[in-house]
Amino acid sequence: MTRLENHPGWPRADRHITASGRVTAWRGIEFVTLAVLGVAFGVAFWGWDVFLYPFVIAGLAFPPAQSLTLGVWLLPAVAGGLIVRRPGAALFTELIAANVEMLLGNQWGPAVFVSAVLQGLGVELVLAILRWRRFGVGVVMLGGALAATLELICYEWWTNMLEYEFGWKLLALGFAIVSGALVAGVGGWAVTRALAATGVLDSFPPGREHRLAAGGWDDEDPDAT
Repeated sequence: MTRLENHPGWPRADRHITASGRVTAWRGIEFVTLAVLGVAFGVAFWGWDVFLYPFVIAGLAFPPAQSLTLGVWLLPAVAGGLIVRRPGAALFTELIAANVEMLLGNQWGPAVFVSAVLQGLGVELVLAILRWRRFGVGVVMLGGALAATLELICYEWWTNMLEYEFGWKLLALGFAIVSGALVAGVGGWAVTRALAATGVLDSFPPGREHRLAAGGWDDEDPDAT
């Protein structure tokens, strides 16, 4: 047993626990956990699509401001990337959520897979640039912002915003980036920390970081950078 607060892996603002072993060596429990998480988000998406989204959109009279809702759909990518911390985790979780959302029924149909790929890739790119070694709130805010940028520029501008003038498209992009950074980035980070506090993520880096912060014990040395 190692007292974690005295271990060189003790996380600071610039040091976080990484995935165990090689970063590409996925474990079975990681696939299962992200699949369950993706299903939960997919069901939540369905509820959001049916019961809340229409009323929120109706309350946003300025059309570009409707992009403030985008961050909700980016949450699985942020949470998945934070929990497993391996290449593909963000994209995998986002695709599972999109699949469940589509199967339950939504207004976009299979087009949600295009969005899911772009959204997942936005988070993946940020984590890849940092070599899956940084996982602070600022990092996932950047991931959420990039995911929103890819979604707007590569998809929304050419489908849902064809009637917008370029100025409106830029405004929509700005609103989307804010939503991606705050709703998805900060929100996904908060959701992950809340899950870690319950103990359900004890086998994953966020759970071990939670124990570290509490000055707890662990039976394995953290993989820290």
